[in-house]
Amino acid sequence: METLAHRIAQWAHQTSFACLSPQVVHEAKRRVLDSLGCALGAWNSRPARVTRAVARTVPVADGASLLGSKHRTTAELAAFSNGALVRYLDFNDTYLSREPAHPSDNIPAALAVGQEVGATGRDVITAIVLGYELQCRLCDAASLRAHGWDHVYYGALSTALLAGWLYRLTVPQTVHALGLAGVCNFATRQTRTGQISDWKACAFSNAARNGIFAARLAWEGLTGPAEIFEGPKGLFRMVTGPFELHWAAGPDDWMIRRTHIKFWPAEYHAQSAIDAALRLREQIGDWRQIESVRIESFEAAVSIIGSEPEKWRPTSRETADHSLGYCVAVALIDGTVTQASFNEDRLRDPAVLGLLDRIQIVETEECNAGYPDGIPNRVVVRLRDGRELSQLVKYPRGHAGNPMTDDEVIAKFRQQATGVISSGTAERLIELAMSMESLADVTPLLEFEAPDV
Repeated sequence: METLAHRIAQWAHQTSFACLSPQVVHEAKRRVLDSLGCALGAWNSRPARVTRAVARTVPVADGASLLGSKHRTTAELAAFSNGALVRYLDFNDTYLSREPAHPSDNIPAALAVGQEVGATGRDVITAIVLGYELQCRLCDAASLRAHGWDHVYYGALSTALLAGWLYRLTVPQTVHALGLAGVCNFATRQTRTGQISDWKACAFSNAARNGIFAARLAWEGLTGPAEIFEGPKGLFRMVTGPFELHWAAGPDDWMIRRTHIKFWPAEYHAQSAIDAALRLREQIGDWRQIESVRIESFEAAVSIIGSEPEKWRPTSRETADHSLGYCVAVALIDGTVTQASFNEDRLRDPAVLGLLDRIQIVETEECNAGYPDGIPNRVVVRLRDGRELSQLVKYPRGHAGNPMTDDEVIAKFRQQATGVISSGTAERLIELAMSMESLADVTPLLEFEAPDV
């Protein structure tokens, strides 16, 4: 019997840069730039400092670079640290389906392995597109969240695939890499439950570290379970049930085009509620006139960011940016949502907490029907004078149905880079990322001048 892992390996083996349309290549370059910006915005965070310190204990002269330095380590540890920076702010891109995910988490792994093997920019772009493809197609096929498991399991498989492609594994070796990554990388959903910890930044980058390790082991000849999906104790029987997996049907059909770049630094299901709140604020004027707020939403948003008691009194940045009510409260009070919206003083602000206590979140059939094509959130504000204002947003800025322009993506990058790197370095990174297909190798995207903290 031909296994699903074998079909995935064959699909990847048949993929080259020539298989990608110019539009797909362009989207990959935009997401590389966006990911670099997210990493720079997280430069001084605790996960950044800790993971860099750990990675530096394992120097490898011809390995992969820690972002913004010439410190080289294993590809696994570089992907782990660089990936934690990309993910920390919850500002990197998103895909929504039966399983929500952040497919740009694949990018640090592709850059690390690509640098290690001396791959061209074209090869790394192709590997990134492959990572997106497998992760997003798996998200379409079956939910892990519904069974209490975290989406990063799919990331172990996608990074094993892209690493195997860059290592030039054969089809049988790629099957082994998928088996090795798939058999041992289940993570519980507790990562994103309750008061959320630093680990949220590291959960996917740890899966990526293990995905690269699996590909490396397969390269050296280690075998893995061939029936990682269909076996008697495989994914189908133990977690998801059987499913069909689809793949790109042509040069313009790659899943990266269906992913969404974030406009605000908060969990993606909150993006449309933030958008709606900001539109309403223009009509409200003084937010102190708000008597109550009702957020009408859909199951995924209510379950993930709107139902737990911790979301009503967040004590960490990670919990606050995963609180639908908190994000809407800050948007209504401040007229924007930025990194500063989640600092410690803001989490304790009586004004924010007072408005948060007047917010109700309800799941509605209307919003459920609009997901995951969009992320419909309706914000209804009742004012003290008796007026009621309502705003529904389905496709917030950055969604594939309402995409950011290149200028907006570049402006977002510059904003994150300000105060971390020089304007000259920032402009150079923009130029490198947006012409990535012409790079002989990807080292310049990683080894730039940045603070050594």
